Amino acid sequence: MKPILNQHNNVRKLTTLVENRTTYNADYAELNVYETHAFAEKVSLTFDFPIIASMLTGKKVMHLDGFESFDFFPGESVVMPTQKEMVIDFPIATSDNPTQCLALGIDAFKINEVVEKFNQHVAIENENNNWDLDHTASHLINNTDVNHLIERLTYTFTNNNKSKDVLLDLMIQELIVRLLQTKAKSLIINDPHQIFNDTRIGTVIKFIKDNLTNKDINVDLLAKKAYMSTSNFHKQFKNTLGISPIDYINSEKIKFSKKLIKSSEDFRMSEIAFKSGFNNTSYFNRQFKKMELMTPQQFKKSIISE
Repeated sequence: MKPILNQHNNVRKLTTLVENRTTYNADYAELNVYETHAFAEKVSLTFDFPIIASMLTGKKVMHLDGFESFDFFPGESVVMPTQKEMVIDFPIATSDNPTQCLALGIDAFKINEVVEKFNQHVAIENENNNWDLDHTASHLINNTDVNHLIERLTYTFTNNNKSKDVLLDLMIQELIVRLLQTKAKSLIINDPHQIFNDTRIGTVIKFIKDNLTNKDINVDLLAKKAYMSTSNFHKQFKNTLGISPIDYINSEKIKFSKKLIKSSEDFRMSEIAFKSGFNNTSYFNRQFKKMELMTPQQFKKSIISE
């Protein structure tokens, strides 16, 4: 992210050492770049519009209503509704290593416009589900799609381009959809009250969880479980959750494999792969590295060294 802020660093002015703010405006949004160059505690921020806050450098300690206090690191984001207070500590900020954060504010009208389109495309039968960015905050940890979008938005906001407003409008719409998909995915997959068990997508999620180590699970089988054609099922699943059925299955299998690696030092990686529902070790290794950015062996070593 640092190279993306080169233009910002050339033009911004420091007027305070704590949460120095530089604002960039667009038709339906504004980008605020905050920089803190000194230790500080209990700094309060609220906004008149929904915002997505993303860490760039350093560390914050966040105090949000409905959450236990948590450390906020680069690669993480927080979605905050209108007029929701953030109380922030800056434990490691210094003049040489400032803590930097982005706060992207989006017009509520634009959010509602995109939400309406999203709900038209991903309505789940038997449920009056209207996904929205509601009155509760969300903490996103290492959401790759969101992080990439925020980087592109930051670059476009801080650099002059003839098509700047058009590009920002398209990226902001995509960002809202990604956030809605993240929320829908969380609600359907976790579903503590089993609200979606009788829906097609909910039925498939439950089937995958109950048969996670079954090596015969494929998209055709899942489509039959959902009483949909394979192409329609794949499209509906990805539109709703933001991830393909196979990628979701593999992500759940990798989570399961990590539990096996942690719980036993006796299993060979080929056994771990087999017990996690993978047909061969090489495919398991590729999927593990794709999702965890390290090999299973490297993950095992990191656990042992803790």
